[in-house]
Amino acid sequence: MGRTRAALAGLACAFVALATPAAAFTAIDPLTRQPLYSAEETYRAQASAVPRQIVTFNGRYAPGTIVVSTSERRLWYVLGNGQAVQYGVGVGRPGFTWAGTHSVTMKREWPDWRPPAAMLKRRPDLPRYMKGGPDNPLGARALYIGSTIYRIHGSNEPETIGEAVSSGCIRMTNEDVTDLYSRARVGSRVVVLR
Repeated sequence: MGRTRAALAGLACAFVALATPAAAFTAIDPLTRQPLYSAEETYRAQASAVPRQIVTFNGRYAPGTIVVSTSERRLWYVLGNGQAVQYGVGVGRPGFTWAGTHSVTMKREWPDWRPPAAMLKRRPDLPRYMKGGPDNPLGARALYIGSTIYRIHGSNEPETIGEAVSSGCIRMTNEDVTDLYSRARVGSRVVVLR
């Protein structure tokens, strides 16, 4: 009975580590004294856990421009004077990447979601409509990009930030997209680079 409890306690510890952020990826298994995660898993978790911060930015973009690098999985909101706010983002998976220059045409808080026809064709199991809220895939805020079907939006899956898993939209944590939403205006230029 004692061994079973110890084994269950070890499983509980492993489960808690899986449910925690990137810091858990440095955890050591108490029974084997080995790392719980491989170096690759640790790197990926640390890369996706990009803290929002003001950074030096040497681009030729006007203040108020949103610049996205899908290869770096970063978004910058240009402040001017050589600075920008940097955010970690999730991007389109292979086959759903894109690049271009557009502008923010609309902004919504807790937006409703209507999957585009192409997405419904691939995934007929999806709902045709979902009211805005914490379970909605668009998260807390959405900035609609030009005449495209893409958005910069929050997510109900924050663990996907730093990954290439979307159908082309730029995903952010709800906290980060709320910050960006407060800074960006309708008409702000959006530059998406590969």
